[in-house]
Amino acid sequence: MRTLVAIPVFNEEKYVRAVLRRVLAIHPDVLTVDDGSTDGTARALADFPVDLIRRRTNRGYGRSMADAFSFAIRERYDWLITMDCDEQHEPAAIPRFIAEAARGGADIISGSRYLLASEGDDRPPAERRAINSTMTAEINARLSDGLGTLLTDSFCGFKAHRVESLRRLRPTVRGYAFPMQFWVQAAAAGLRVRELPVRLIYNDPTRTFGGRLDDAEARLRHYRRVLHREVRRLCDRLPESAGRGVGCEPCRWVRPGDETEYCDS
Repeated sequence: MRTLVAIPVFNEEKYVRAVLRRVLAIHPDVLTVDDGSTDGTARALADFPVDLIRRRTNRGYGRSMADAFSFAIRERYDWLITMDCDEQHEPAAIPRFIAEAARGGADIISGSRYLLASEGDDRPPAERRAINSTMTAEINARLSDGLGTLLTDSFCGFKAHRVESLRRLRPTVRGYAFPMQFWVQAAAAGLRVRELPVRLIYNDPTRTFGGRLDDAEARLRHYRRVLHREVRRLCDRLPESAGRGVGCEPCRWVRPGDETEYCDS
């Protein structure tokens, strides 16, 4: 079972060397996607035997994930494991993802920081936990029949993907709302999902999303808008429950007068 580990990076000079040393000690096939880093990340990457995609300018987390998907398909890997480069995903968990993938019966093995509590888990920032909980509940209400499971953590980027199943997805969301589109497309494609508990690690709660997404309310509205837009686009391939309340009218969560937050029709 040929497995690739893909790590999106953007200005990760602080972490990238330690993360790559630990990952390469466990698994030899690694792809890094450098999304226009302006610090010393590029110089650090040159010291490691990894495949590399490098963009001149920052295009967003979702675009880096799409690049990793395309690379794994093109290079004919069987499974793709995605993980972050901020030391919040433990490389030691990679063999568990591989073993879980080898069990069969799933197209996506999705890491969950909330499936099982572990001794030593960190406490996430309250607004991030609240947004995760809120969006995970809505995804479950709309998509659980299509995904075949109830999620406990819809935002964790530590995942194993059956590469053949990735051919059925067409990700276009460039930024941090990527998971909202991903789950809708996975449900529409009938992909089978299983969660795997991973440690909850928050070693830098001050990290930001950038721009207006640093405001929690704006971020929640953005995530919902992306989710609802994708549900409408694929409604003929989704369970009936998916489309409730997401017609072409403005989202009912939008503040009056905030026209820029209306759902796309």
